[in-house]
Order: sequence, then structure tokens, then C-alpha cells
Amino acid sequence: MIRYLSLLAALFIFTPLGAQKEEAGLFEVGKVKELRLFFKEKNWDQVLDSLKQGADEHRLVGDASFEGEVYKGVGVRYKGNSSFFAVSKSGSSKLPFNIDFNHTHKDQKLPGGVDKIKLSNIFRDPSFLREVLSYEIARRYMPAPRANFVQLFINDVYLGLYNSTESVEDEFLEQYFKGDNGILFKCDPTWGYKEQPGCPEGDKASLQYLGPDSTCYQGLYEVKSDFGWQKLIELAKILNQEPQKLDSIFNIDQALWMLAFNIVLVNLDSYTGRFCHNYYLYRDKEGVFHPIVWDMNLSFGGFRYDGSKDSPLSNEEMQTLSPFVHYKEKNEKRPLITNLLSESLYRKMYVAHIRTILNDYFVDSTYLRRAREIQDMITPYVKSDSNRLYAYETFTKNLYETAKADKASIIGIAELMGPRTEYLKKHPLISKEPPVISEVKHIDYGEIIAVNAKLEGAEGAWLFYRYGKIGPWKKLEMFDDSGHDDQMAEDGIWGATITIDKEKKKPIQYFVVAENQYTAALSPERASFEVYSTAEETSTAKKGYK
Repeated sequence: MIRYLSLLAALFIFTPLGAQKEEAGLFEVGKVKELRLFFKEKNWDQVLDSLKQGADEHRLVGDASFEGEVYKGVGVRYKGNSSFFAVSKSGSSKLPFNIDFNHTHKDQKLPGGVDKIKLSNIFRDPSFLREVLSYEIARRYMPAPRANFVQLFINDVYLGLYNSTESVEDEFLEQYFKGDNGILFKCDPTWGYKEQPGCPEGDKASLQYLGPDSTCYQGLYEVKSDFGWQKLIELAKILNQEPQKLDSIFNIDQALWMLAFNIVLVNLDSYTGRFCHNYYLYRDKEGVFHPIVWDMNLSFGGFRYDGSKDSPLSNEEMQTLSPFVHYKEKNEKRPLITNLLSESLYRKMYVAHIRTILNDYFVDSTYLRRAREIQDMITPYVKSDSNRLYAYETFTKNLYETAKADKASIIGIAELMGPRTEYLKKHPLISKEPPVISEVKHIDYGEIIAVNAKLEGAEGAWLFYRYGKIGPWKKLEMFDDSGHDDQMAEDGIWGATITIDKEKKKPIQYFVVAENQYTAALSPERASFEVYSTAEETSTAKKGYK
């Protein structure tokens, strides 16, 4: 094996995938935007309600003004399940919206290239923080929508302060997956769905294999294209029956990040929780599925059911929720958790991801400082929102303490994450010392690429790589002994070689995983969202993006 590499030859790029610039558009950081909608129908709310109640996907057409710029022919409909039906039943006019800016004019976009947004009414979140703060954290580690705040007016009547969230559609998919011509699934069961006769018993959008008949999956998932059910069925079958083949069609590391994110933030209105929903799956043009997080208004303990029991979790139970919920119980209804974590290396990578999220945001209370910044920015807008769903006092209180949202008790964000951080830091696996990875280098030998890394405290190491910016990640074992020199065997240098695909002529992206008996370390630490690359040019290392 080729061991020592020239620093001049070992050119690499260390960069986050799909990093987006913070532009002066809808999602500009640190500024609340103004959006106005105009309908010629005076009973616009009744029309939208009728479409929503009838599960009609048609839109009411009107005009919009964003920061003073006019957009003609936008399409509007209500969105949401609980956030719509519960709020509508209460008589409030602050309902959630789905707005398509290129509904009539196909090239019409907001600044920054956005053509569709979701406006959330901040249901069950007295703090107003959960959606924006959670997405901001998620975008450090995985593809996730941008989110911010807008003041919404309809026909010059102020409806209130809303969360605006980037839609998981064309621009988002192009940015992260280099194309939007794949297959997109929304993994959120249809409201009021009942299991079809003759289908095996499943559990919502859990990715259980329910047999070859696509009717058993319809109503549990929504495909956003003219085809795709058989590909979803193939994924479910491999995940449940042949998980050793999963890496050829599924971004396993991205799923591990999603699961780690859900468990650290106690985001249980997700795959991890009782309803097993609120995520997307995108199958890219290379045939690889990617999970994408969605719907964060009940993150940070806003939803108290983990699916392991019928009763809600207490504050203490959420603070000490095991990172191995469902896995410990071998819950067959959560195969994405049980089957991934059953593989030793993936379980250790999952633990490493939890540790990274903790260190980045929670050990030093970075999340709390950021939450205060957001609250300071939106305070005057919350005060002036006469349609807000909860009293102003709960807004100021819920960052730190439990507050009421209707009949629900919503735990304070700091009240949850202070004790939770201490619990996770002391967890028997998370607290174990990980290996140390340094001096990751590669060299091009024409036919092969040799990758070396200096490791300390490692009992094994793996090189994950792929050709180009999308496609399945492949795995190679790294070795610490060339078999030629005893001194070299003790120098801590581990290596592996990759055959160059001359036909594709694509740079190779890669990252390194080192493991010991208990845990793992990755380099780059936020891989596979940040990666090394064999591209010819050099670049300063980047630490992700907001």
C-alpha cells in the first residue's frame, strides 16, 4: 500500500455540499420581511377553506407584494394538518399557507430563486423559535430548508407574524442533489387515512415493507411525480430484508444525521416519534434515496410521544430520553432506526454525530445565545400580532420555562436542553473518548488515488468515497501496516486506495471514519455533508453554513 504522500501532491477541497449563500431575499438572516397577498374574492378565506376541507389541491389565484415588489398570478392554498384543522376549529384566522409564486408565470421567483414557500402559523410553539432555530441547526449537518419570519397581510389586513419555510421542491433539489428530475416522496400519511383491506399492518410512513402492491403504500406516502411507487417499495424491501445492500440505494450517513438530530433536539413529531412522519425522501438521478427533515414547529420537546408507550413523556423523561429508543426494544415498526443501528459501524457513527451536535450547539449554550438573538429580533412583531395563537407572556416565558398552548404544556427550550445536554454528555457511549483523525491527504497516481490519514486510538478505519457530487457512497477498509517496514506500521498512518474512473472523469469525494470499541470519529467531522475532494484546485477549509 502507498503510505507517505507529498504535501504538494495532496491537494484537496474540504467543503459543505450544496452550501447556500445567505441572500437579501426571503430568508435573509436577521430581518423580518413583509409579504402581502391580494385576492379579488372578498370571501377568499371561505374559498380556501372549502378547497382544504375537500382535500382539493387547486389554488386560489391572486397577486403578491414582497418587500414592495409585485408578483402577478400567485397560487395560494391552505396547508397543514393539526396546524390547520385545530386552529380553524378554534375560529382563529391565523391559518397556515402554501404559496406558489410561479403558479401562473413559470419563471417568476422571489429574490434568491425561491418560487414556493410555506407559511406556518407557529402552532403549539409559544416561543416562536422552534422552526427557525431547528432548521438553522439542521443545515449544519444535512440538506434542510431555510426558514425565517414574515409579516403577512391579505387585502391589506394584517394576519400576523408567520414562519416562512423553503419548500422542498425544484430549487432545493437542484441545489443539494444537482437536479430536480428524480422522485420526491412526502412521507406524511393522508389525514384520516385507514389501512387498505388485504394489506399487512404497518405504522404510517415507517418504511416497513408491506408487500409488492403499491396500494398498501398509497395514503401513507405521497409521490410528487407520475411514477415512483415501485422504487419506494424496493427501498422498503431492502431496508427490511436485505439491509446489507442498503448503501447502494440509500444515503445512510444522511439518515444517521437525521436520527441524531431528532434525538438530541427531542424532535418527536418526526420519524423517531409516535406518528412516524414529517420527512421527505428524494431519489436522485443516480438512484440514491436521501431523507430530508421537515416540519419543526414541535421540535425541542413540543410533542411528547416517542411511540414507545401510549402516555405522553414527562419533562424528565424527555430530558433523559435514550438515544437508542426503538433500537433497544428492537421495534420492527422503526426499521430505519433498528436496522441501521444494528450495524456496529453505523451505530458508532450515529453516536459520533450526536456528540458533534452537542459540542457545536449545546455544551457551550450556543443554541441559547442564538435563540435570544432571534427573540430580540422578532419581539416587536410578536407584540403587534393580535392574531397570535397564544398570549404574549408565553412568548417571553417559553424559551426558559413550560408554557401553555391551549391545553398542552410546552416545555421550555432551555428547561429541556440544559438537563438533556448533561444527560447525553454522561451517556456511557457518548462520553467515551473517540479516536483522533489528523493529516488526511490524498495523491493521484494516475490509475489510483491513495488516501492516508494519521489516526490515534483507532482499532479500525474506513474510507467512504463516491465519484462526483451525487451517487452512492462506497466503503473501503483502511489499514495501518504496509507489510514492508516495522517502523511504518507504528507511525499511526492508515491508508486505502481508490481506482480512478477515467470514463466518468469526475473528482472523487471522500471522508474518513475511525472507530474504537465504543465509538467513532469522522473527518471532516460533519461528513458526509462536508467532504474532501480530489478536484484539482485547492480551497480554504469551510466550516459549514448557516
